[in-house]
Amino acid sequence: MNASGKHVLIVDDEPSLRMLIRAVLEGDGWTVHEAQSGEQALEILPGLSLNAALIDMRMEGMDGMALLKELNSIMPGLPVIMLTAFGNVNSAVVAMKHGAFDYLTKPADNEELKAVMAKALNYSRLVDENEKLKSAAGATEEMIGNSQGMLHVKDLIEQAGPSEATILVLGESGTGKELVAEGLHRSSQRADKPLIKVNCAALPADLLESELFGYMKGAFTGANANKPGRFQLASGGTLFLDEIGEMDPVLQAKILRALQEKVVEPLGSVSPVETDVRIIAATNRDLKKEVENGNFREDLYYRLSVLEIRIPPLRERVGDLPALVAYLLEKLGRKNNKKVRSVTPSFLDILGFYDWPGNVRELENVLERAIILSRSEVLGPELLPPQVQNPVPRQTQSEQTMQQASADQRPVQQPATASTAPAQATGTPTLDDAERQALITALEANQHHRERTADALGISRRTLQYKLKKYGLTRR
Repeated sequence: MNASGKHVLIVDDEPSLRMLIRAVLEGDGWTVHEAQSGEQALEILPGLSLNAALIDMRMEGMDGMALLKELNSIMPGLPVIMLTAFGNVNSAVVAMKHGAFDYLTKPADNEELKAVMAKALNYSRLVDENEKLKSAAGATEEMIGNSQGMLHVKDLIEQAGPSEATILVLGESGTGKELVAEGLHRSSQRADKPLIKVNCAALPADLLESELFGYMKGAFTGANANKPGRFQLASGGTLFLDEIGEMDPVLQAKILRALQEKVVEPLGSVSPVETDVRIIAATNRDLKKEVENGNFREDLYYRLSVLEIRIPPLRERVGDLPALVAYLLEKLGRKNNKKVRSVTPSFLDILGFYDWPGNVRELENVLERAIILSRSEVLGPELLPPQVQNPVPRQTQSEQTMQQASADQRPVQQPATASTAPAQATGTPTLDDAERQALITALEANQHHRERTADALGISRRTLQYKLKKYGLTRR
């Protein structure tokens, strides 16, 4: 939005009405931009810095509600005033429930128009000031945790944010890759321009191409007007390509061209369009392996990975759990209209033993479930789902090696004959028996010092604690 000026976009298919509104607002100091349709408004939007928009509810092609949805997505916080005929006030009220700032009946009274626009201007400046304060508070304010891994991520964001470098964010699903992209954008010189997000896994290749690059009228059946792509809408700002590892190889080549030449070619167009965007990409895949397997272009990989930021999974930063739980309790309590103060120590202990394959997103779901089911302001372990209460830890390579070594110590069974016992005879040790004995041997060799024992076995202390509890060795 424009912090210092007074810029408004009028979208209406009646030229006479646009002319009347323009005359009133220009007399009141506004700079007026016009569009005769929703499609044309989206076309000129990338070049505008606005404080408000006036859009007609009923237009040919894209109607006011559809345009309102697009504006809320592209310019969140922009006050949008709906223009409606007297008999359609109910639809304008519905639009307000979906994010419109206010509505005016046509023809609008001049003084009422000025008053509503003054309120919209004050609101837009308040939103702009709030965004500046949020940026000043730090680009990583929503990233909870002070573990070594998270401090490293925050440091990289603060260092790389102001640069123009293309950045590749790596991390398992649910670790918060989108938060990192938002932090990088807020700390950049492009913070006052749009951050446009695209999930590359959510659309098939042909639809994703039109979404990214846009299309011209008549490019395909149903293309009734020109539509700018996400590259154009992000002009001057940042384009976040989430799950880029899922992108079709043909489309990868077009992304590479956009990065190298800073141009895109809308579908059906014969001339390229210049773009000015910073690319942040993210994936939960190992792109190096995808390159080796022929699923991802090597030249695109090196273009994207000028700097890589890896977000550690939650199981590698269990020390951040108390802070994460406190933050999420407040957030989810407000969302569900329930007052929740804290969790019991045993509740937190159990969270520490779980492996969190879904990471912070899974933690949020688990806590929301507990809040919904709770009859108390303090959450107890009985509110946790079975898979969290009885965790099966993920095996690391070193753990698998240890378990295999234990299994190799089992006696070799001879084939059953008339004079030998069957294979399932009593006394044959199981894999659990062998693992339990390996733990006892390692504990005794390290004078029952748990940290040294975990290091000797090549496993984490948390996994060691789980296994000791599993085999009843906690009191030895």
